[in-house]
Amino acid sequence: MYQIPLKRILQSLWLKTFVSLLATAFVVMLLAPRNRSFQYQFSSGKPWAYELITAPYDFPIYKTDDQMRMERDSIQQESLPVYTLDGNVLPRMLNKLHDAYTGELSTTIPRAYYLFLQDELRKTYGSGLIEASEVTRLREENHLELNLLGSDNVMSRVPITRFYGLKEVYDQIFEHAVAKGLQREELQKMDVSSYLTPNVRYDKDYTEKLLNDALSHLSTSTGLIQQGERIIDKGEIVTPYIYNVLRSLRTEQIHRSGGETQSPFNLALFLYVALLFAILGIYLMLFNREFCVRGRNILMLFSLMLAFIALTELQASSEWFSVEVIPYVMILLLLRIFFDSHLALTSYLVTILTAAYFVIDPLSFLFIQLTAGFFALFSLQSLNSRGQLIRAAFAVYVAYIGSSLIVEGMREGLIRPGYWISLLYYGVNLIFLMFTYILAFIVEKLFGYVSHVRLVELSDMATPLLKELSEVAPGTFQHSYQVSILATAAATKIGADAQLIRTGALYHDIGKMLHPEYFTENAPTNSPHSYLDYRESARIIIQHVADGVMLAQKHGLPDQVIDFIRTHHGRSTTRYFYNSYCNEHPGEYIDPEPFTYPGPNPYTKEMGILMLADCVEAASRSLSEYTEEGIRALIDKLVDSIVGEGLLTDTPLTFRDIKEIKEVFYLKLKTMYHARIAYPDKK
Repeated sequence: MYQIPLKRILQSLWLKTFVSLLATAFVVMLLAPRNRSFQYQFSSGKPWAYELITAPYDFPIYKTDDQMRMERDSIQQESLPVYTLDGNVLPRMLNKLHDAYTGELSTTIPRAYYLFLQDELRKTYGSGLIEASEVTRLREENHLELNLLGSDNVMSRVPITRFYGLKEVYDQIFEHAVAKGLQREELQKMDVSSYLTPNVRYDKDYTEKLLNDALSHLSTSTGLIQQGERIIDKGEIVTPYIYNVLRSLRTEQIHRSGGETQSPFNLALFLYVALLFAILGIYLMLFNREFCVRGRNILMLFSLMLAFIALTELQASSEWFSVEVIPYVMILLLLRIFFDSHLALTSYLVTILTAAYFVIDPLSFLFIQLTAGFFALFSLQSLNSRGQLIRAAFAVYVAYIGSSLIVEGMREGLIRPGYWISLLYYGVNLIFLMFTYILAFIVEKLFGYVSHVRLVELSDMATPLLKELSEVAPGTFQHSYQVSILATAAATKIGADAQLIRTGALYHDIGKMLHPEYFTENAPTNSPHSYLDYRESARIIIQHVADGVMLAQKHGLPDQVIDFIRTHHGRSTTRYFYNSYCNEHPGEYIDPEPFTYPGPNPYTKEMGILMLADCVEAASRSLSEYTEEGIRALIDKLVDSIVGEGLLTDTPLTFRDIKEIKEVFYLKLKTMYHARIAYPDKK
């Protein structure tokens, strides 16, 4: 039976829960936007939620990041690359030509060729000689001109068509030679290409210097707001211009307060969040202590809440997306799938109250989210199919539209033009909510939960395993069904999980399918046990627990259901075979272990109820006469025997629970076996 937990166990549970709460509050504080010197929150297209604001001092209207980026890009595109004209290349090439001709070439090549090439080099280098790859690069960068820095340090803007490429000059020299009646073969002997080298070269350092100078003169503001100038009043729409003015005021206040980097420790925020989470922790410890026993429950709950609070903080600090697209109701839906409505609603309230700290209009935010949350909760009063999640998502969307229209009417009296974009945001929210089905499956796998919907699906009599049970072992199937009726009624009476115990009851004896003939409900006459030793009979009967676990795992049943198969007999003995064996061996010590189920004993309310219902239902079939006194005496005898053996010690069932369970069993069995009138034959 249930024993009052030791003081140190309770203290440990409280400590674990509240350390988790404080750690979550601390993380929320660290994730919060650092700078709170500007106490207003605003978004373009939304109404101003505060009183009249005027400029406290002169400040510039800063350009937006996009404006600055566009202007910088424009300057970079308009800034021309700088090339230098090397005036030393021509004299060097002329000297080289002179030395070559006065050496050996003067005796074999006429002087006219020397003078011609000398003149061509002067013309070419005077215009500029550039690498062809440089011209290609300039055209790819959409530069048709460049800045040319001459030898006199004078910079001029010239078109790239003015310059010659090496191959282009080489071909032109021979064309001009032929036009003047010179022989191509003779000119080739002078090795014309050796006198051609670029004298126009890219100057990277000078180019970057000019670009940086241009960028440094780029203005960061577009105007000036003077001290005392009216900016915006309550209820007015934040237009793009006003938004930029407010953003500039916030930037100026940050600069005047010492910069954007401030301490991440915000005591007021920490206390605010810690108080909210403390309320949640007290609720869990007082009304849902079993939830806190498992660390995975705390981890899942606070991870889920922290994720949505972090999304709100990201939206408040970056404004990359609208707060309307964040599907806060998903928290409520997920928790409702795996736990009860009270836990889901309480956790949801704490989440949105925390998130309200970061939004622009907290009161409107809370009204809209509360309305949506209650609509979702009302639509999931009985969760029996996954399709209900889709219907709940559409109910939330309707709630968003209705509540936001009410808020809009309270602000303006008329619907502002920018309101309709909110419907699009809520539509995105609806799409995210529809993914709750997939997220629930992921949570099931990560944390080992089994959802209420999954239990309803498993308890369908048309499932392959239950259908096979009804065909192979019809007596066992009928017994399991009757046990589920008793156990579900008892669970409902004492506040246990009725759907979980119903599903567990239907599957608790599936191991009997492998040898149905050894169980009396399937073979009431000519039992094969009459030909077996009592120990062998006990071994076969006990084996149905291991067989049931094996079948359940093979068919992918959740662990929570498999636990009912393991524990429905606990560490009890096969009383019939044990007593019969003892009677045949009087005076001997009989080891009870071969006659004892492997266990473990039940350790939850639901498992304890199933053990009682299984024993009572099976034994009730042996009654020779179904009277009220006989049924009550049977129930008292069996339940007290199980309690006396200590099989329910590990469960949190109280004596009050046991008393109520007995009464439910009595009423149900009396109904099942009520006397029916005999119909007379027609004379």
